[in-house]
Amino acid sequence: MPAEFHESGLRFQYPENWKLLRDEIDHGWIVEVQSPDTAFLMVCLRTDHPACAELLEQSLADLRSDYPELDAEIAIARIANHDATGYDVRFFSLDLTNTCYMRCFTCRAGTVLLLRQLADLDADRLEPVLGAIIASLHVDGRSE
Repeated sequence: MPAEFHESGLRFQYPENWKLLRDEIDHGWIVEVQSPDTAFLMVCLRTDHPACAELLEQSLADLRSDYPELDAEIAIARIANHDATGYDVRFFSLDLTNTCYMRCFTCRAGTVLLLRQLADLDADRLEPVLGAIIASLHVDGRSE
């Protein structure tokens, strides 16, 4: 039976053996679901409605400060019936290749930033799980 997160009109399911951490931030919250391995998904809701480009650029800059040699490609997706923009990012950490997908969209509740990351050695096993978590994301109300 999967666990479920539900707050501010956003909800998603995740494996019950993954750890959920939630933090308050100025103008919103951040939830992270962490696998027992290298994979995690972060969902951030900003109720002050910053522009997606602003959040994405800041997130990419933060990642680049730790991994200056990262490769990033612009990407788009349809998530929870919303058009999402973002980046597909690859970088090395602890001799492992890592993949990070950043996606952002706006909805009635605010601006939503998704960041999923995993080491490539776990990709075959955990990428489908991360994809299923994101596929389960539901946003109440209509997009702006």
